[in-house]
Amino acid sequence: MSVETPALRLEGIVKTFPGVRALDGVSFSVMPGEVHALMGENGAGKSTLMKVLGGILQPNEGRIYIGEEPAVMRTPLEAKAKGIVFIHQELSLAEELTVAENIYLGELPRKRFGLVDWATLERRTNDILSKLKVTFDARTRVGDLSIANQQMVEIARALTVEAKAVIFDEPTASLTDAEKVVLFDVIADLQSQGVGIIYISHRMEEIFKITDRISVLRDGQYRGTLETAQTDEEEVTQLMIGRTLDLSRNVSHHALGDVALEVRGLTCGDLYADVSFEVRRGEVLGFYGLVGAGRTEIAETLFGLRDPSAGTILLDGEETVIRSPVDAIAKGISLVPEDRKGQGLVLGMNCRDNMTLPQVDDLKAGPFVAEGSEIAIFDQYRDKLDIRTPGWKQTVGNLSGGNQQKIVIGKWLSMHPNVLIVDEPTRGIDVGSKSEIHNLIRELAAQGYAVIVISSEMPEVLHVSDRIVAMYSGRIMRTFTSDEVTEDNLIQAISGIGSEGQVA
Repeated sequence: MSVETPALRLEGIVKTFPGVRALDGVSFSVMPGEVHALMGENGAGKSTLMKVLGGILQPNEGRIYIGEEPAVMRTPLEAKAKGIVFIHQELSLAEELTVAENIYLGELPRKRFGLVDWATLERRTNDILSKLKVTFDARTRVGDLSIANQQMVEIARALTVEAKAVIFDEPTASLTDAEKVVLFDVIADLQSQGVGIIYISHRMEEIFKITDRISVLRDGQYRGTLETAQTDEEEVTQLMIGRTLDLSRNVSHHALGDVALEVRGLTCGDLYADVSFEVRRGEVLGFYGLVGAGRTEIAETLFGLRDPSAGTILLDGEETVIRSPVDAIAKGISLVPEDRKGQGLVLGMNCRDNMTLPQVDDLKAGPFVAEGSEIAIFDQYRDKLDIRTPGWKQTVGNLSGGNQQKIVIGKWLSMHPNVLIVDEPTRGIDVGSKSEIHNLIRELAAQGYAVIVISSEMPEVLHVSDRIVAMYSGRIMRTFTSDEVTEDNLIQAISGIGSEGQVA
């Protein structure tokens, strides 16, 4: 195959579902050794297009070429056999099987009489794992691995075949910074072998760091391809959503109220120690730090999911003890969890039932739930949060990431909390929906809510927060106001440079 021949080419791909034209004549190509970003809002058609490429869905119209040959992929195994490897955002692993069995699932090496060649299987697997610099081996049970390491198992699957093109769908969503470095090394190695890479991510810093070109989908249509080195975030965003975004620092224009929540010397084993802070009504208090700094564990303690070993929690100036989520909810603390799909929603249930789930007992009329009350709550917060869904009967799993997050936020707002904790509010959400969530957080603060935002994204925490708590290794290093914080001093604080416990 000549250098000029794309590794993968799509021409006029159309995919329709009842009442929906998900892909409308999409065409683009990926060159050998190229990292090609595919971007677009949730619902733009990216996932549908990748499912077509991966043999999960069949197009209604259009053609796919691998090199110079037209290709039809009727199943994922057929796509893989033709050199198209799909690394999913949603983990698709069998937790009871070993790492080796998952990596070679459906393709286990065999000996005579069809017996599995376990020695060959383990040797091949460990050779692949060594390239990924992981600490587990072929015999490890997948269910015993962290989410980040399970993601590395997904990535390992791409290295088992002679790939022509590898599709990475939000591959760093669960990875630490160190694991991201390994992933980018793997991608660079695949590039050097002439493999075409399709890279799907909402993280602009990654897109501009590792990609060569950026193709954009909007409303199921191809909107254009940009050279990464010759464009910027603003141009990409405009192509994605048709408008510019406000990326400025937060400046509050409303007065803050009384202290809603105060924490003094809170400690939880070796997860975090001597944590003290307060958040006022009308304020957004951001928590920023590296993975493992203790941010999420503090939120889980405040919500009654963890028992502190020391310290005091005060609500409206009065000392309180929170023993369970039921306790936390009763005392006006709500938590929008980091994993909205696994912990925040029941994906098979409809929008109304998800939104009213915590207060079902309060909505009963005799032995039955008052459906009219449930619908009234859903309608109120659908309008308030601009949740885009055909109606309350829509299954939550069919909504975009941004609208799913709004359902979770609406669920807790309908409980009228005093303190709202939002952990990683825009993880896996496109740039347009991300802006909407940011605006919503600021609006909630303006309405008098005390809001705590935990985020791994520096631009996000800078954009929404009135003050920022910087954490390192389970301790608060500094607390910054929005007008004194800089990227440099924030990075220093979360890297452990500074006086422990010092409050600016």
